[in-house]
Amino acid sequence: MQNPGSKHFHATDNSVSMAVQRLKWGMKWLLGTSRGGRNFGIFPDDVFLVSFPKSGNTWMRFLIANLLAVKEPVTFSNIECRIPDVYKNTRNQLARIPRPRILKTHEYFDPRYKQVIYIVRDPRDVVISYYHFHRKTRFIPDDYPIDQYVSRFMNGQLDEYGTWHENVSSWLATRYGMEGFLLLRYEDLSEHPEEELAKVVRFLRLDRTRAEIRQAIELSSADHMRDLEKKEADIWINTKTTRKDIPFIRSAAVGKWRSELSYSLAAQVEASWRPLMESLGYLTVHITQPNLPSMTQVHSREMREAG
Repeated sequence: MQNPGSKHFHATDNSVSMAVQRLKWGMKWLLGTSRGGRNFGIFPDDVFLVSFPKSGNTWMRFLIANLLAVKEPVTFSNIECRIPDVYKNTRNQLARIPRPRILKTHEYFDPRYKQVIYIVRDPRDVVISYYHFHRKTRFIPDDYPIDQYVSRFMNGQLDEYGTWHENVSSWLATRYGMEGFLLLRYEDLSEHPEEELAKVVRFLRLDRTRAEIRQAIELSSADHMRDLEKKEADIWINTKTTRKDIPFIRSAAVGKWRSELSYSLAAQVEASWRPLMESLGYLTVHITQPNLPSMTQVHSREMREAG
């Protein structure tokens, strides 16, 4: 027989637990030991590297950090001191970064961000990279169905940054073409790194030679960053508690989705976000009209007809 006072006891216990959690959070806030996230002091000369996750933000952090200190190459052991991640550093740590600060974030539009370098990447490649990243962090198991993952990705159920479409369009609708906003495509950075990095140099008002730009590119290459990761994965905050059998720096290739994303899943992404994708130069290559047969159905029909 259930104790008549048990429900009241559990409700009281939960209330106490929630009060304790709020007290802990409040103390962290007062002491400045809570993570920066969207709630930390911002200065007018701050520059923000913004992107939806898995769009090349870490690569851009390395590129810029290697431009800023040409005689002191960046590594995973010092990147947080140079271009910190606002989600991995406390408000106190962020406040101690010398100004003008360059900060990494994934936030959707924030009017406080006056100087923004926004990096965009083909969402079909983003979802593949994100899938493997979440395997690495143990957010999903190795056998997690990719179709379920794509559905969660498109519905904004993987993080707090909105969907890819919402995040990208929030910045383009408010800042594109305006002073203090630089849009870069991951694909252009990959194909023409010197030209794209020269845009960053001008945006940051740096005085750098072509040789220094080329050096920054070399020190930020995927191969070099993979070598650094092997040596420093146990000390970098983003990798030290994650699986070591899955690299953080993967192939970094453009168009990898063509071999890893099924016809139907690619078509699903294109059908939902086609106008924005095409406005950014991402060619949609699948037929996206409704009620078309899947590739499995087509193959089955062809086999029946052949038989």
